[in-house]
Amino acid sequence: MAGFEHPEFLVETDWLAQHLDDVVLLDCTTHLVPDPKITYVVKPGRDDFEKGHIPGAQFCDVSRDVSDTTQKFNFMRPQPDEFAAAVRRFGIGNGSRVVTYSTGNPWWATRVWWLLREFGHDNAAVLNGGWQKWIAENRAVESGPGTPRAPGDFTVREIRNLMVGKDAVKAAIGDAGICTLNALLPAQHAGAGGNSYGRPGRIAGSVNVPAAHLLDPATNTFLPADELRRRLAEVGALDRPVITYCGGGIAASADALVLTMLGHQNVRIYDASLSEWAKDASLPMETG
Repeated sequence: MAGFEHPEFLVETDWLAQHLDDVVLLDCTTHLVPDPKITYVVKPGRDDFEKGHIPGAQFCDVSRDVSDTTQKFNFMRPQPDEFAAAVRRFGIGNGSRVVTYSTGNPWWATRVWWLLREFGHDNAAVLNGGWQKWIAENRAVESGPGTPRAPGDFTVREIRNLMVGKDAVKAAIGDAGICTLNALLPAQHAGAGGNSYGRPGRIAGSVNVPAAHLLDPATNTFLPADELRRRLAEVGALDRPVITYCGGGIAASADALVLTMLGHQNVRIYDASLSEWAKDASLPMETG
């Protein structure tokens, strides 16, 4: 990936096809099924996985395996010991090269990549183009539940505090030195359509670079580095600390991946995102 300061966080299908025996491969597919009563229902993509997956992959249930299920909101960052125990079960060790992918949207894969980074594991990457590109190229496919690996020896060697709560986001409002970046679609940012998570619109003062607009829709791959840099520079996200958010801290991780690959060294995700913010009338939002 020419033009990135950290191209190692994205791998291509050609590379993966040659290194399937050298990596721990996680299929992170998750579906959010709209439900007007509760915004959405989380449906892990295990059925999709068993119908077909990249050979050697294991299924990672993002909502349960690597999220704190005791929290009020979905997909919250797990405690370090719980995360370590979960990834050890996938056979991940401190020296493992981990590759994540998903079907549909890549941000389930980028979320798991971000969690590995949060807990000090930098030897991980996201498959560029994901499952769609893999099958479009007629590459090998497996079916069934996947083959478990022997437990790994992963330990949390560092906690980087790459997730923030609402207090940090509130403090950033009106602070020209911080860029609060919404990864949802433009209609949601404007409060004109899509899922509102409680109240329509955006966190006051935030700017919009949708995760979906980081991708080439024809291939599901990330846009070239120069184009990504241009889009993020337009909203002032390259030269200031960034807090990314979305509905639940998932799509925001795609923006966070791109910023990190471009060399940004101060990016954090508002973990609960609008799932928390939009439901609390005391927290300021904007529309239009």
